[in-house]
Amino acid sequence: MADQENLLEDSLSAAFGQDVEGFRRNDDVFGSKRLFKIGKELVIDLSNLNIGSMISEGPYSIVYEGLYNSVPVAVKVIQPDISSNVSPEHIEKFEREVVMLSRVKHDNIVKFIGAAMEPALIIITELLKGGTLQKYLWSLRPNRPDTKLSLSLALGISRAMEYLHVNGIIHRDLKPSNLLLTEDKNMIKLADFGLAREEAAGEMTAEAGTYRWMAPELFSIDPLKVGVKKPYNHKVDVYSFSMVLWELLTNNTPFKGRGSVMVAYAAAANLRPNVDNIPKDIVPLLISCWAEDPADRPEFAQITDFLSDIITNMCSVQNTLSNLLDTEHSKTKVTEDSLVAADCLMKCRGNKKKKRRLCYSLLSCFNECV
Repeated sequence: MADQENLLEDSLSAAFGQDVEGFRRNDDVFGSKRLFKIGKELVIDLSNLNIGSMISEGPYSIVYEGLYNSVPVAVKVIQPDISSNVSPEHIEKFEREVVMLSRVKHDNIVKFIGAAMEPALIIITELLKGGTLQKYLWSLRPNRPDTKLSLSLALGISRAMEYLHVNGIIHRDLKPSNLLLTEDKNMIKLADFGLAREEAAGEMTAEAGTYRWMAPELFSIDPLKVGVKKPYNHKVDVYSFSMVLWELLTNNTPFKGRGSVMVAYAAAANLRPNVDNIPKDIVPLLISCWAEDPADRPEFAQITDFLSDIITNMCSVQNTLSNLLDTEHSKTKVTEDSLVAADCLMKCRGNKKKKRRLCYSLLSCFNECV
């Protein structure tokens, strides 16, 4: 074990540019007096880990590129520059994230590889070279992503969230900086489970998340008694999803120009981002997802079906147009009415299948088809 620690210490020292003593923890935290709630099967072999360049830095951790058994990985090091002051809150957050990541297995959730507790708190996951959704959107400004790509990414997020909710897990911190992209930007994966919790009826009361994406029930304009907090459930993730979807479609920041306190007041006062530039068929989805009353928000199962159908219909219309233009006999101009009719027909055919539905009665041309 000593040799493993020395190897990791060399990597940490090289990566951080500090003396290795900067990463020592006192026995109260890491010694025999501190028992971690992490199974031995989740602990990695540090002798096979090499740490490379830094990817990102935050108040809770620093993330590096690395190699584990010669496989590219992301290395998340908790509080790397504090020698003997690891807070109980951060230890609890670390334990919770490791346990949650080890439990979840889904194509749209970052793959967990292992963890370590000495000489630093470390979480190893697969490396996604596309970076965060936040950085990708920033790189496109003032332009926005293609609508079909935005909806495809939103569908991936919805599938991940549906999986979590089916398994009784609330993420509580869904936002662009916690969503990672593959190098080709065609696939998205959910990360950062430091705030994730198992849902228990009547017990979810602690505030969590980041203000711009937090549901209004997590805020309180009216003063509450000391120790009293507003209850919430898994629908807080649906609200956060609506803000991420709005960002994908507009490439703007929700409540831009407002400080955290004013964002909280705006959300609690039922103020929402402008939908003028949102595709009309998506507006009902946004409005339902960011509804003030959590009971009025859809489940992710419904959101997944809705987005799947929208994307399918977009492809169907494109194929219909292509076929019309390629047909030898279609020499006349393809009118807008013919495209609407084709779109409507495809929706009618899709409606014959028994699927979970969200709010298609609100969508254009649906009423004409039923």
